[in-house]
Amino acid sequence: MKVILAPFSAGGLGKTKGCELAPSAILSASKEIFLNEFLKSPKIRELALDLDNSNIELSFEKIENCIKELPEKPLILGGDHSITYASFKGFSKKFSNPGILVFDAHPDLENDFFPPSHEDYLRRLISEGHVKSENVVLVGVRNLHQNELKVINDLNLKPFYMKNAYNLGVEDLANLIMQNVRKVDGLYVSIDIDVIDPAFAPGTGHIEPGGFTSREFLYLIQRILNLKNIRAFDIVEVNPTKDINGMTVKLGAKILLELLNNEY
Repeated sequence: MKVILAPFSAGGLGKTKGCELAPSAILSASKEIFLNEFLKSPKIRELALDLDNSNIELSFEKIENCIKELPEKPLILGGDHSITYASFKGFSKKFSNPGILVFDAHPDLENDFFPPSHEDYLRRLISEGHVKSENVVLVGVRNLHQNELKVINDLNLKPFYMKNAYNLGVEDLANLIMQNVRKVDGLYVSIDIDVIDPAFAPGTGHIEPGGFTSREFLYLIQRILNLKNIRAFDIVEVNPTKDINGMTVKLGAKILLELLNNEY
């Protein structure tokens, strides 16, 4: 598995400056974790992309081509959430029925910009046909615009809103998530750090109270690692310039090492 460093923040509409520092910060913090919770010490093999934060389209092209041509399973470290548009485009070309599982406090369906921002990358992926709406699973949503609710209803998306996710409990939630994503032949998992409550992950651009605890979220990702169709991960929206005592960066590093536990 290859860790792709995508130091990019230009897709955040000016709200994510600092996210470009996250890949190197997370890698540095990972060196302070000796064993993951599987009691293993995964070896990190990295590939740093040379991205231009003044040229969104060129940067997206580099990300897309990298993922499309990479013979290994990628784990992409962002960067703001707009990078998922480019990386999933490259990813989707490898499969006949790709799907995406997104952990996020927001549905990212608000606008229809091109190139897409971190607030509407998912809407563009669906509208351009890179992923079928029935192959999209959203988990942890707890703040959305009326425009996004309309898109959700129009596309017949069925998010696991945070209220319902909490009421289910993490064990039943993990079971339902896994049932919903088994049908795709290539699953991409995108982790926006703001899915976790800001008490545990304050270093991000959009603080949304009422999210998962770090323990709950670690349980969820440890469970979904049992899926056989996962072929890529990304971790996005960590912002070291907004962090407190390195809490969010360290959590990003911990998540990274859990995901690298095996070749899923």
